[in-house]
Amino acid sequence: MSRPPTAAQRRVIEDADPVTGRLKGTPALLAALVKRGLAFRHPRPPHDHFLTPAGHRIRQGRAEPAPEAVRAPDAAGVFAARVGGEDAPAAGPARLREVRGAWQGLLELRRMTNSDGATDRPCGWERAHLVQAAALALEAAGHRPAGPDGSGYRVRETPQPEAVAVHEPDAEALRACAVTLERAGWQVGEHTEPRTRARHLLASPRRV
Repeated sequence: MSRPPTAAQRRVIEDADPVTGRLKGTPALLAALVKRGLAFRHPRPPHDHFLTPAGHRIRQGRAEPAPEAVRAPDAAGVFAARVGGEDAPAAGPARLREVRGAWQGLLELRRMTNSDGATDRPCGWERAHLVQAAALALEAAGHRPAGPDGSGYRVRETPQPEAVAVHEPDAEALRACAVTLERAGWQVGEHTEPRTRARHLLASPRRV
């Protein structure tokens, strides 16, 4: 388990803006929170610092997750969603809380990095991490990633630029995945494999 925040770090976390998670503190304290994955530094001037989903959990009085449970690529604080096919246990209450926190963190990242502050369409981080971004949208909406029995969704890369494939053997569940991705700001089309006749989705982040 990682060490809990120091008293000074916790004061900075508790004093964060309740809506945006914006932080105020000394450069040393803010840098320490970034190093711990509890905050990130906005890439645009004035380079303010904001809580990550893990930081929000600390502020809300929940236990800090183990470091391996959350990844923060590009300092975005967005954790690794399940793309389907992982050897992972069924989602429990702790996992569901992490997924909800990660999705809220991604919406905040959209607000801060989309030029117009829009949260209804994907941001640059999502376009650079297509599989993870689409999987997070699906998992956050309650869809089940594929397990050992083969049922559930699988999100995979494709040769097409800015497009992922979503496979789901159940036709009704596949259509539900399409609705979820469209609501999350993705353009979605349903396609048929020429050889197997299996249906799958092609999804791309919407730009406007």
